[in-house]
Amino acid sequence: MAIEINGKTIETDEEGYLVNLADWSENVAIALANAENIDMTESHWGLVEAAREYYEEKQKHPWGNDLVHMLGKHVKEKGHDVRHDVNNFLYQLFPQSPEKQVSKIAGLPKPLPADTE
Repeated sequence: MAIEINGKTIETDEEGYLVNLADWSENVAIALANAENIDMTESHWGLVEAAREYYEEKQKHPWGNDLVHMLGKHVKEKGHDVRHDVNNFLYQLFPQSPEKQVSKIAGLPKPLPADTE
């Protein structure tokens, strides 16, 4: 499969993950998010950027509690009052699977079952 960004063909696998991680850009992220029916907001971008940094530093995917912690930190840094459950908000942002959707939009490799441990 492939997506077209500014006249350039970007290869994806059958599930929409980038084949070449170096192809990632904000425009690619927007196209990947659109394919997931997600309109990127400041909170989405904050998590995508945090996930990319986490992966670069640790060479593993952020999962479950990592994402909840990242979202809570991002929202707090932006001065928002977080009185709702952060985990529920995470699923509002990425309703199908926060771990998989964040990884896909961030241009990270497809998470493997071992990445969940």
